[in-house]
Amino acid sequence: MIFEKTLSTIKKYNLIEKGDKVVLGLSGGPDSVCLLHILSRLREVLDIEVYAAHLNHQIRGMEAQEDALYVSQLCDNLGVTCFVKSMDVPKYCNDNKLSIEEGARKLRYEMFFEIKEKLNADKIAIAHNMNDQAETVLMRMMRGTGLQGLKGIDIIRDDVIVRPILEIERSEIEAYCDEHKLNPRIDATNLESIYTRNKIRLELIPYMRDNFNSNITESIVRMSNSLRADNDFIEEEALKHFNEVSSINKDDVEIKLEDYRKLHKSLKSRIIRHGIKHVLGDTNFIDQKHVEDIIELEEDNKIGKKIVLPRGLFAYRQKDKLLFTTNEILFEEIEFAYDLPKNGVIDIYEADTSIETEVVSIDTYKALKDDKSLKWFDSNKIKGGIVVRSRMSGDKIRLSMGSKKIKQLFIDLKIPKEERCKVPILEDDNGILCVGNFRNSSKYRVDDNTKEVLKVCFKKI
Repeated sequence: MIFEKTLSTIKKYNLIEKGDKVVLGLSGGPDSVCLLHILSRLREVLDIEVYAAHLNHQIRGMEAQEDALYVSQLCDNLGVTCFVKSMDVPKYCNDNKLSIEEGARKLRYEMFFEIKEKLNADKIAIAHNMNDQAETVLMRMMRGTGLQGLKGIDIIRDDVIVRPILEIERSEIEAYCDEHKLNPRIDATNLESIYTRNKIRLELIPYMRDNFNSNITESIVRMSNSLRADNDFIEEEALKHFNEVSSINKDDVEIKLEDYRKLHKSLKSRIIRHGIKHVLGDTNFIDQKHVEDIIELEEDNKIGKKIVLPRGLFAYRQKDKLLFTTNEILFEEIEFAYDLPKNGVIDIYEADTSIETEVVSIDTYKALKDDKSLKWFDSNKIKGGIVVRSRMSGDKIRLSMGSKKIKQLFIDLKIPKEERCKVPILEDDNGILCVGNFRNSSKYRVDDNTKEVLKVCFKKI
């Protein structure tokens, strides 16, 4: 029965085509052993080549060694070439600050794709079943997933990863293994409630089955299947918009905010996931809460903000875009201070700015005052010499509506954090004259009593 079901699923979703080379992830447990046996029987029917790949995680000591020996012998009996790799997964996870589950999965898939490339294979077969699907949906619900998470595990992903027994229950798989005397290995840790998935499998689902719905697994999977069609439609729309608002670089992805902001929130969340997928390769361990946090970065008061996400990913809010990257951007605080002549030119290379100054008559001021590139100050109100410097903690400027902190001014002007230390600040003995080309202090305003005017011009070097 399972054999026919699996063949029907393969044909229904076009999972494996005639002449394909298929690499099967073989743990030695009932699911992967069942799938191996079925695929070995389908070799002539589908005209395919089957290979097996087993990773010894070095987590369970001698039992892990016995698993490797078992899969090797099983493949030998079935005439299937088997690749076995041993890696110290606990050490890898510790060195890379990953959970055992996350690290083991990452290394497994890296091995699968490595073997696929060497064999020039077409598909990677994974032995997830219907129960795995229900467990995954429940686990994602508890993490606060969206519609995309509720659709569960994909039966085919990127036209490479296929799951031929995803529509078959675990009990049927175990019965198949018994019928064909396959004697699969049983991982004792799967029988302990030490991981979230195990608790869902061993405690939550049995409780729901006994107290609410005897067909809870089928009901959850049916729900996920019905949501899949809706999600797929929205996903198609999101991908179109992603291509319009994004810029994909070698190590990062940029989302242009001008057009992105106009989109519906449902599309925004998917665009964010597409961006993350381009950087990380997938969106595993990126929860809906992470996506919600990133969506909030579009607000104007978030310019310069950074969010640290799982798997070494950073999301930055820059002036007119969102940036996803695994390369942390470290801002170097630039400091400078120079005496500014009242008549002359000074180049501030730290700020990429040249400042020209000249004391002129009131008549000259009146003739040129409409020139927006120039700043004007009552020369007689300036006390002592003028210093041009970088910002300092506690800086304030006197504006017409009262005193304002420079830090808040930068925020209001939406100046990115990395640019704020480059803004030249002019200061005399009594306070700040101006903040670059952005704001003048009201204390030095030209009025009816002004005789001479200090003209200041900021230019980019």
